[in-house]
Amino acid sequence: MTRFVPFILRSTLRNKRRTVLTILSLVISLFLFCTLRTVITSLASSLESASTARLITRRSTSLTFMMPASYRDRLAQIPGVEDAAYMTWFGGVYIDERNFFAQFAVDPVRYLAMYPEYRLTPEEKDTFRRERTACIIGEKLAQKYGFKKGDRITLRGTIFQGIWDFTVCGIALPATPDLDTNWLLFNGEYLNQRMDDFGQVGTFVLKLKDPSRAGDIARIVDATFANSAAETKTETEKAFQLGFISMLGNIQAVIYALGSAIVIAIGLVSMNTMMMAARERTREIAVLKALGFNDRTVVGLVLAESLLITLVGGLLGAGLARLVFTFSNFTGGGFFQQFRVTDGTLAQAMGIALFLGLVSGLAPAWNAARLRIVDALRHSG
Repeated sequence: MTRFVPFILRSTLRNKRRTVLTILSLVISLFLFCTLRTVITSLASSLESASTARLITRRSTSLTFMMPASYRDRLAQIPGVEDAAYMTWFGGVYIDERNFFAQFAVDPVRYLAMYPEYRLTPEEKDTFRRERTACIIGEKLAQKYGFKKGDRITLRGTIFQGIWDFTVCGIALPATPDLDTNWLLFNGEYLNQRMDDFGQVGTFVLKLKDPSRAGDIARIVDATFANSAAETKTETEKAFQLGFISMLGNIQAVIYALGSAIVIAIGLVSMNTMMMAARERTREIAVLKALGFNDRTVVGLVLAESLLITLVGGLLGAGLARLVFTFSNFTGGGFFQQFRVTDGTLAQAMGIALFLGLVSGLAPAWNAARLRIVDALRHSG
């Protein structure tokens, strides 16, 4: 079959403009497919990184309402809870609103112990505990803005008004690439001090002794604070993250619908291209048959041309998506922990390209196989 490669290449480039436009449409379509698919895989990876050994406790009414910091001691005493630490959403602005990343005021002693999957040196942890204005940032955030240890980061408060200055004392490295590192943590004592010891926090993170008892412990926690001024809702870390995703509605169904529409549309474009190419070469196919080429060889040549076009488009489209989202540090405004085109997504994109090549070439290949030499030589289209 290798001896036919020059013939296949010449046939593919016979109409260069049409071939290039078809490949470009495939590149754009498969780039969009990879992007949509990565939305799903990125959301799934954020859920997979959630620990089964942690619970999140918040106000039952809404995340926007706070709870007394004194709840921590009572939470830590609940049977099955190993420790409890607070975490408060800060919501500051770095330079302007476009530079969004998560910021939390946290328990300087207990919070870091809750998340061993983020690696820090003992010196970094000690500095974070001792210095009120110290902050820890994730590796991805450091790379995005070029932050280094000792740098000063200034945030403009929105929920907590004023100008807030922090000094980077550590850069957290993730144990696995799927972990979110686009965030900043600072000593919660700094927030409490600046806000005149208001004694309120956003959420509590509970570390469990036995993860299999998560459901029972969550019910005990909420029962403990039932009928209080600040009733709670306790759920697993995964359920807590799912709550944010559910705000988008059934995004997975929407994405699959859009992806299917893209595949169908580009399939029709590819099929039309191959039908036109085969029709233009009707006499050429007749000559090949007259020279002794059998139907199987003719079918193979037509299919090979179709596959060459779709696979080139698939490689360029999928490769472009991988390249763009690897080096752009895209996070969707901080919504995605890691927006990375996975190997599985690339394989799916190439599978679609292969499928489109077979489907697009099947009809013209079948017609070429059935073509009678006499009828083909009379063809004038």
